[in-house]
Amino acid sequence: MLVSNESQDTNTILDKFKWGLVLVLIAFIVWGNFYFAGPNDIYQPNTIVRIIAVVAISALTLFIALTTDKGKSFILFLEESRKELRKVVWPPRKETIQTTLLVAAITVVVGLALWGMDSLFRSVVFYLTSIGR
Repeated sequence: MLVSNESQDTNTILDKFKWGLVLVLIAFIVWGNFYFAGPNDIYQPNTIVRIIAVVAISALTLFIALTTDKGKSFILFLEESRKELRKVVWPPRKETIQTTLLVAAITVVVGLALWGMDSLFRSVVFYLTSIGR
C-alpha cells in the first residue's frame, strides 16, 4: 500500500504526539499515586479512588498506545501469534511427563558429575598448594 509522503509525515507526527501523551499519562499516574498516597489501609476512600483512577488512566494510556502504528502492528502480531498457536500439536501428557523426568534425571547426573569434578580439582589444588609448607 503506497502512502504519500505528506500523509506519512502527518501520521508520524501524530504518532509522536500520541507517544508523548502516553509518557505524560504514565508520569501523571506515578505522580498522582504518590501524591494522593495515604495510610496503607485498603478500605480508605482515598485508596479506592486512587485505584480506580490508576486503572482508568492506565486503560486510556493503553488505548492511545494501541492506536499508533507500533500499537497496530503489535495487535497484528498478537493475532498472528494466536493463529500460529492454534496450529501447534501438543505432545500427549504421558510423553510430556517422561520427557520432564528425563531432563530432571540428566540434570541431577550432570550436577553430581560437576560437583565430583569440582571436589576433585579442589582437593588437587589444596594438595599442590600445601606441598611447600
